[in-house]
Amino acid sequence: MPDIKIPRHVVVTGAAGALGRAVVTHLLNLGDRVALIDHRIAHLTEAFPGLDHSHHLLLEGDVTSTESMRGQAERILAAFQQVDAVIHIAGGFEMGEEVQALSRTSWDRMMNLNAWSFVAVSQAFVPAMVARKSGSLVAVSAKVAGRGAAQMSAYIASKSALQRLVEAEAAELLPHGITVNSVAPSVLDTPANRQAMPGTDPAGWVSTSVAAQAIAFLASPGAAALHGQHVVLDA
Repeated sequence: MPDIKIPRHVVVTGAAGALGRAVVTHLLNLGDRVALIDHRIAHLTEAFPGLDHSHHLLLEGDVTSTESMRGQAERILAAFQQVDAVIHIAGGFEMGEEVQALSRTSWDRMMNLNAWSFVAVSQAFVPAMVARKSGSLVAVSAKVAGRGAAQMSAYIASKSALQRLVEAEAAELLPHGITVNSVAPSVLDTPANRQAMPGTDPAGWVSTSVAAQAIAFLASPGAAALHGQHVVLDA
C-alpha cells in the first residue's frame, strides 16, 4: 500500500511578507496544515485569498507581546490539537544612527522585533511541545549577525541576540526532543530589498524559494540532529 502522509501542523509568523509567503506556499505544497500569524489580518487575506479557512488558520497577532502570542497559541492548539513546528519569520530591519548617536527608541525597536519576539513566541508554543516531547522551532537570523557594521549596530545586535537565544534554547530543549535552529541569509531577493538597493545586482542574493526549502528542512524530522545551528544562506 502507498504511504499515507500525515499532515504536519506548522505555525508561521510574519506569514504575509515575501519570505513568509514563500515558506507558506512550500508548506502547503508539502500538504502541511498551517496557522499563519501577521500583525495585520488584512495582509494575510490579501496574500492568501484562496486559502481554505476550514483547514488552515489566519490570525492577527503582535509577536512582541507575550499576551498576544499566548492567546493565539491557545486558539491554534484548540483547532490543531498539536503544533509540530514553529517558523518565526517576523522581524524588522532598518539602517540606524552611528553608535554614539544611537537612540533608545531605535535600539528597543530592533531588540523587540528581532530578539524579544522569539522569546514571546517560544513562551507561547514551547510548553505544548515539551508536553509532547516533540517539535521544532526555526528562526530567521542574518549572516551579518557575526560582526558589527557601520550604521547597523542596533539591527546586528538584535540578530546576534536572537542567535544566542536560539543556541540557549536549543540546549535547554534538547532533553525534550525539540530542535531549535535558524537560517542566516545574506540578502534575500525581495521586492523591498530591490527597491531599497536599486544599484545592486540581485544575482548574488538568495531567492525566497531557496530559503523556504532550507527553512522547511530545519522544521522537519530530517533535521533532528541539528541543535542551535545557524545555517548561512548565501548565493
